[in-house]
Amino acid sequence: MKINIKRFNQNENDFIKEYEVKNENLLQSLIEIRNNLDATLTFRCGCKSGVCGSCAVRVNGVERLSCKTKINDNDLIEPIKYCKVIKDLVVDVSHETLLIKKSNLSINENIIYSEINKEDIKNIDLQSNCILCNSCYSSCPIYEVNGNFIGPFALTRALRYVNDKKCSNHNLIFDSVQTNGIWDCTLCSSCTLVCPQGIDPKSDIMKLQNLSIQKGYTNPYQQNLNFSDSFDNFDNFGGFNPNGF
Repeated sequence: MKINIKRFNQNENDFIKEYEVKNENLLQSLIEIRNNLDATLTFRCGCKSGVCGSCAVRVNGVERLSCKTKINDNDLIEPIKYCKVIKDLVVDVSHETLLIKKSNLSINENIIYSEINKEDIKNIDLQSNCILCNSCYSSCPIYEVNGNFIGPFALTRALRYVNDKKCSNHNLIFDSVQTNGIWDCTLCSSCTLVCPQGIDPKSDIMKLQNLSIQKGYTNPYQQNLNFSDSFDNFDNFGGFNPNGF
């Protein structure tokens, strides 16, 4: 089986290199290449069981975890997008810490000591499963036009802390996700489609939007529509007349 890997090194141009591999699993194939064919191939992995998120790449343009991906002949393997490529398939993911810090996503000194039941745990369980693989970050079209966008994984984590009874800084979180955050999302579902943990960032962002409105925030992009004017002019455009004339 042949696969194509996008290679990159500092001060060199990108290029695609083809390799012949025996393994069907992508991560095992990368290890096979490094051990037997090309020791210069660089990639990142950790747990090898879909938990750490460090082996995320793009396969034929779609974000995948290498350790959980079955490859096909002539697949194209590339690094995830919107991150600086360090070498080959390894990218700089230091933005994770910056975005989480920017959104005040922590408990630390803001902890409230209260009794926690199973329902409380259920409310934050799914969002807590985010492994920061950056697949949602790479698939998000907003980053092409807005590099300051907080991003799907940070907004999902924001909902996790908003729903956490132990967290007292809810207002700080809501304040921090209004600009370059929940209202900038186009709700395209690209992040949801590639999440290996089955998290739905689109739904999480919509929930944050609804909660923000309940707290008095408004969508800065929402246009004020004058519906009375629209209906006044409706007949001029051949509108439907329920009376039949």
